[in-house]
Amino acid sequence: MTTTAAKPRFDKGLANTIASESAMSWIDGQEGVLEYVGIDIDALARNSTFEETVFLLWRRKLPTAGELEAFSALIRGEYALPEPMWDIIRGVPADAGPMHAVRTLVSALALFDPEADDPSLEANERKGIRLLARTPSLIANFDRHRNGRDFIKPDKSLDVASSFLAMLNGERPTETMAKALDVCLILHADHGFNASTFAGLVTISTLSDMYSAVTTAIGTLKGPLHGGANEAVMHLLDEIGGIDKVEPFIRAKLDRKEKVMGFGHRVYKAYDPRATYLKTFAKKLAEDTGNQGLYEMSNRIEQIMHEAVGSKGIHPNVDFYSATTYYSIGLAIDLFTPMFVMSRIAGWVGHCIEQLSDNRLIRPRCEYIGPHQQPYVPIADR
Repeated sequence: MTTTAAKPRFDKGLANTIASESAMSWIDGQEGVLEYVGIDIDALARNSTFEETVFLLWRRKLPTAGELEAFSALIRGEYALPEPMWDIIRGVPADAGPMHAVRTLVSALALFDPEADDPSLEANERKGIRLLARTPSLIANFDRHRNGRDFIKPDKSLDVASSFLAMLNGERPTETMAKALDVCLILHADHGFNASTFAGLVTISTLSDMYSAVTTAIGTLKGPLHGGANEAVMHLLDEIGGIDKVEPFIRAKLDRKEKVMGFGHRVYKAYDPRATYLKTFAKKLAEDTGNQGLYEMSNRIEQIMHEAVGSKGIHPNVDFYSATTYYSIGLAIDLFTPMFVMSRIAGWVGHCIEQLSDNRLIRPRCEYIGPHQQPYVPIADR
């Protein structure tokens, strides 16, 4: 008996297509819910750490104290960059965009990993640890390189967030600053089959390697419709310039039907659950760092947007208040998206390992809309 293959269904942007299964994160866009392995994101942001969250995503359970200590030690044990990488960082043009630099430097890590092409589960987990552990050094020291400052190596006595800020700024961060970055890393660690995760899955589904998959994902994250949105939010705040200018500026944008960056989401039609606690933390951080005016501008923009388009399901997303948070801890605006890379490696690696456990090449169909049966015209007659 023969069976007839189902006719492919056209779904532009794949918004209504379920491409695979995952046990990592669950999203209810209508109710504004995000869970990592069944645990609400707000509870994790308030109580967990980035390292514990990565363990949860990869191992599908919260660690015991001993398991977390061992896992954190694995990460810290891989902080050190291969020595040739320092020369590669020096070779990156100082005026290069940070996302171009990060994409290139992460890809270069594969050159010094003898397990780069080992497809085993154990090797992929070790590569995931290395990517998670070493990317902060790449970002921080590229920033030092472009600003003419000496390199600083990672501090194995510190967690990921604190070690990164110590390298970036040349001194240990305050507890509030370290906590702020740690919270942002938790909130950005995973988010279902977002564009960058899906791009990475397409790459790994060809049985390529983990470094190639993560490099693919970084290139996708760079776009302003994805990870680049938080930079756009900060540029928006800079352009407005002050609390007294917020209302006329935002209402003029709305009148022109222009997008206000940091509002609306492809999935969420309720308040982005990642923004709930971050908004509270951003307020405290702004007060502690003398950036109250920045927070007040952000809060006023939210009020105006709620009045104008809240009923349409357009609310602040995680990028809106993460921009205020990153600025308050002293990050250059063009480092905002690399922070997203530092965090989302957790999700990318976890999903790639998941994909390989039951792999099938990801190869969607295309709806052809061009002509048929056209004659070939010799070049002399064209």
